[in-house]
Amino acid sequence: MVIMNAFKTTALKLKMFSELVMFSHTLFSLPFAVISMVWAAGGWPSGHMMLWGLIALIGARNGANAFNRLVDRTFDKQNPRTAHRHLPQQLLAEKEVILFIIINYAVFIVASGMLNLLCLILSPVAIVLISSYSYTKRFTFLSHLYLGFVIASAPIGAWFAVTGNIAFTPFVIGTVVMLWIAGFDIIYGTQDIEFDRRHGLWSIPSFFGLKNALLISKGLHFIMVLLLLFLYVWRDLGWMYLVGIGIATLLLMTEHQIIKPSNRKLMKVASYNLNQVISMVIVLCTLIDYFYVS
Repeated sequence: MVIMNAFKTTALKLKMFSELVMFSHTLFSLPFAVISMVWAAGGWPSGHMMLWGLIALIGARNGANAFNRLVDRTFDKQNPRTAHRHLPQQLLAEKEVILFIIINYAVFIVASGMLNLLCLILSPVAIVLISSYSYTKRFTFLSHLYLGFVIASAPIGAWFAVTGNIAFTPFVIGTVVMLWIAGFDIIYGTQDIEFDRRHGLWSIPSFFGLKNALLISKGLHFIMVLLLLFLYVWRDLGWMYLVGIGIATLLLMTEHQIIKPSNRKLMKVASYNLNQVISMVIVLCTLIDYFYVS
């Protein structure tokens, strides 16, 4: 009975930590990191590379997301939309979250060292960058782009992990990710326009207003699609890659069509669910194109 209760408690804690860091959102960065690794390796990387690359990615994003929740806990408690989260509700203690952050960043550093020397050297810099995002909303409406920049480190880091060198292609992939993430984060931010204004938080929706913010989001996603098409030419890719870009573009158009800030369920679909599908479509079509078409 004691063992069973301990197991249930542990399982509940793991579930809450998974919810805390929105583990399912790994689908935003992981597919592009896989594309980057495959292109860098000229095929599937070694098992060693894939394993430690995945561990590094998970450690970094879990640590960063938990750090963000910790830093934003006061605002989350005051915002009706986020007051149900784990820290405002004291479902997780601050000490537990701090320990979770330390463990994940330590895992990230160890995994980086298992990849190559460049990744190990850059790992502390990466931690500073991904942690600093949490403060950007205090002073700049460019926080959405900074979030995208942080998540863009996944495909760039994946390329470094495979080659140990700096190259042009991963930065293009990273820019695609940055614009994509920033675009739908702006959509997500339209739910908090009044709250952000009252509490002195910066965002493109609160600074430019709803209509202009949505135009900016569309513009970022338009440039993202152009860069994906540029990669088609630059990498001499095949028709299956174009199919993926076409489907992704239609999904992005749908995303912008269904936006309604007052409808939380619809906003979740527009900001998260559709974008998870977009990333999976792009990675599947790109891999099929690379291994079976081109």
